[in-house]
Amino acid sequence: MAANSLMSCGVAAVCPSVLSSSKSKFAAAVSLGTNATTSRYTMSASWMPGEPRPPYLDGSAPGDFGFDPLRLGEVPENLERYKESELIHCRWAMLSIPGILVPEALGLGNWVKAQEWAAVPGGQATYLGNPVPWGTLPTILAIEFLAIAFVEHQRSMEKDPEKKKYPGGAFDPLGYSKDPKKFEELKVKEIKNGNSLILVINEF
Repeated sequence: MAANSLMSCGVAAVCPSVLSSSKSKFAAAVSLGTNATTSRYTMSASWMPGEPRPPYLDGSAPGDFGFDPLRLGEVPENLERYKESELIHCRWAMLSIPGILVPEALGLGNWVKAQEWAAVPGGQATYLGNPVPWGTLPTILAIEFLAIAFVEHQRSMEKDPEKKKYPGGAFDPLGYSKDPKKFEELKVKEIKNGNSLILVINEF
């Protein structure tokens, strides 16, 4: 690192025009997307310096760094749905990690073998080493289907997109949303941690 720093200083001292030329070229490349009348893009994306940011990702949403290489969010209705789905998947990922690690740490089995019972005809599900009541596969699938359908129906009744994602109330028992500034910071942390764990879950 020190050698690289000295080399950079040497280049700057001997050939300042090289650095200034490179800087100007980079600035020119970034500024190509600033004119909304001649470009589909409005600014540089945060996730990749110099990469143009799609105009529909204006940085206002938590964790919005302009990343949409497939342009899936061009349709406003789809974009809002993707935001909601991303947040829900992030929360499931954050719940799944302790759900995997804690039982293993307590010696109550591991998640790889936890579902093997489902492949056995008439197999009995267990949770933390204990048999699950009505623990046959068809019964569990039916219960999960009805439970998720009920929850999704209740959530669909809410027309405010922000309340759909951040309902507050019983889902915010510690009152983190009462401080608007702190709440905005926590939104970004939630989406960052969630996306990281979505990647981590693939490593298990």
